Amino acid sequence: MRDELAGQLSQLRDLTGRSLRELARDIDASSSSLSRYFSGQAVPTWPTVVALCKAAGRDPRPLRELWERAKDGPQPAPSAAAPVRNDLPHDVTAFTGRRAELDALLDAARTTSVVAIDGMGGVGKSALAVHAAHLLTAEFPDGQLYLDLHGFTPGRERVEPAEALRVLLSALGLPPGRIPEGLAERAALWRSELATRRAIVLLDNAADADQVRDLLPGAGQIFVVITSRRRMVHLDGVHPISLDVLPSEDAAQLFVESAGGARPGDVNEVLRRCGNLPLAIRVAAARLRHRPAWTLDTLVERLREGDLAVSDVFEMSLRQLDPAQRRMFRLLGLVPGEDIDAYAAAALAGIPLANARSLLEDLVDVHLVQEPAAGRYRMHDLLRQAARADDPTADPAPAITRLADYYLSAMLAVKTLIQILIPIPITVSQPPSALPDLSDHDKAITWMDTEWGNLVATFGLTVQLRIDAAAVGLAQHATMAHGRRGGSLQLRDGLEISLPAAERLGDRHLLASHHYLLGSLLFRMGRLDESISELATCQVLMAAEGDAVGEAMTLFQLGEVREHLADAAGAVELLERAVALVPPHATAVRARLRSSLSNALVRLGKYEAAREIAAELLETTRETDRQTARMCLDVLGRAALGQNDAQVALDFAEQAVAVNQATRHTFFEAVSLTDVAVALLHLGRPEEAATRHAEAVVILELAGEPDRMARVHLPYAEACLATGDRETAARYFQEALDLATAQGLGYLVPEARSGLSRAS
Repeated sequence: MRDELAGQLSQLRDLTGRSLRELARDIDASSSSLSRYFSGQAVPTWPTVVALCKAAGRDPRPLRELWERAKDGPQPAPSAAAPVRNDLPHDVTAFTGRRAELDALLDAARTTSVVAIDGMGGVGKSALAVHAAHLLTAEFPDGQLYLDLHGFTPGRERVEPAEALRVLLSALGLPPGRIPEGLAERAALWRSELATRRAIVLLDNAADADQVRDLLPGAGQIFVVITSRRRMVHLDGVHPISLDVLPSEDAAQLFVESAGGARPGDVNEVLRRCGNLPLAIRVAAARLRHRPAWTLDTLVERLREGDLAVSDVFEMSLRQLDPAQRRMFRLLGLVPGEDIDAYAAAALAGIPLANARSLLEDLVDVHLVQEPAAGRYRMHDLLRQAARADDPTADPAPAITRLADYYLSAMLAVKTLIQILIPIPITVSQPPSALPDLSDHDKAITWMDTEWGNLVATFGLTVQLRIDAAAVGLAQHATMAHGRRGGSLQLRDGLEISLPAAERLGDRHLLASHHYLLGSLLFRMGRLDESISELATCQVLMAAEGDAVGEAMTLFQLGEVREHLADAAGAVELLERAVALVPPHATAVRARLRSSLSNALVRLGKYEAAREIAAELLETTRETDRQTARMCLDVLGRAALGQNDAQVALDFAEQAVAVNQATRHTFFEAVSLTDVAVALLHLGRPEEAATRHAEAVVILELAGEPDRMARVHLPYAEACLATGDRETAARYFQEALDLATAQGLGYLVPEARSGLSRAS
């Protein structure tokens, strides 16, 4: 009954010829409620049915019996709604005017797929686009995506189309492993993913048509809104909406609402000084709102000095700042990332934390800085430009050095908690006045995840400004994230970009660490020959510096490479040399190397020797070094499996999974999940094995690590084959073969081909 009623109600809506939003307004209902009625998810009240019939010009009485049956009938079982992405910024408060432009934009959503809003900076393009997108949310239920393309952001590189597509595809839920490298391939995948959706895509702050052309949809019911300071005359089929300054009546209404009410005086003179620009009006009104004793004439007096350019509004606001506030405003214009917190702002300015917090709050109060989330601060592009123009001859390097040293100091604190053992001889030239609470592992990881985008942006600026020590330090410490985030390609690029800086510093020990980390990443990417070359360079430098720990860690990494080349004997030889090099005081390093040695012994089939080492280490590292303990659990499980004790192997592998979950090492969690699945398969539980393998594959797809993916696909395919699912097994054998071939993992190719033959 409910579906039949929904069909009748949908026919009524079609008869009205109105949009969902218009119909909701006319019958005094919400758009979301109407969506549920028309889809059969809910039954409206009888007055709502009557109102719909009136709007359609139909008699409601024939629907009464059907409505009664639907109302009293069985309720459908609730179904889990698929998560819908909504990235829209908050709707602007006191949105005023733009009635004609707003109606044109809302109407265009029903007749076209792309609208481009153009106009000068500060005219309200983004505010209009965001406001309209919020109003249209119910009509585009499959997602509301937002991306700032930074086409005109001072101090920021524009987001290139390939990177924009990566972000947008990720927002749709695609894992990194499914996103191709090429621009054309990403654009094709983007169009394919949009073809079956009803979604809004807001592309804010575009530089030109070339930046957005590849981001436009093909088929499908997608509504794209572009904002730009330039008209998109070179985009075919785009509906343009150009914004001018606000009409005087709308500008006056915006000013009064933003100022908290009317004041005596001449509002027209204030608006004239603001150029009727919405952003300038809000800034001027904020000054008035926080000055209860002022009249409009007082404000006009402040605005009268100078000419009529909109910059006068900003200059007026800056003149009312004290020297410390104005300095902080200028420095925030240099921030390379999306936002900043009080700790980073304190470091940027070289002042105590309490002072920074107070200054940030002052700037938020006068609308010179935004606080989109508690404790996070950002600047509008126009204000960022004004901040940079306030002292255009200032050298940004000292402030960026302080900011980079803050991030580096925090990462050094994180390093001690996640137990990175390779010596990284980085020093901080200007320690910050305060660091956030990084007292435990979870807090440290959460901080690094929150600040990751800002860390990357700050690193890029240190390279550009040739702040060599900070650039090298940030690049090297960023590799700490690999075990959790994956991302070998980005981390490798950072190390390669900063390698000239490491060479310029003239510190052979620091340069050795750089080569070690680069070699380690190349190893994880399956580029084994290049990895060996970098690690060999590192070994020479470490030996020349007399760094026994560094040289031992390099031999350890070379042993890992030998193991992946199916040379377990060579790996054991290198690891034994590494253990012998470790000085007595470096107990944590010795334990890590011996755990790797025990794993190589498993590969050689020396299970008892491997178990003896791993069991001894596990007792001493379980509470002090959870990553070494996890490696020991891996070894004990694999050794037990080699001795045909699959149940014991399963127990150890599950313990390893728990350790990785506790330390939030999802990448290594996938490795341990694979061990769980292999043990389950040996126990004759192929369905469970396939399930755990699938969990591991999801993690690795998110990390985008093809080398590890190749090695996980093989046992996954075997599990599928054991369940009788030959089609899935063949697919994963083929994927393993393709990845192994592409990554140069020749030792995996015969196994993949054999499996593919058995599955076909």
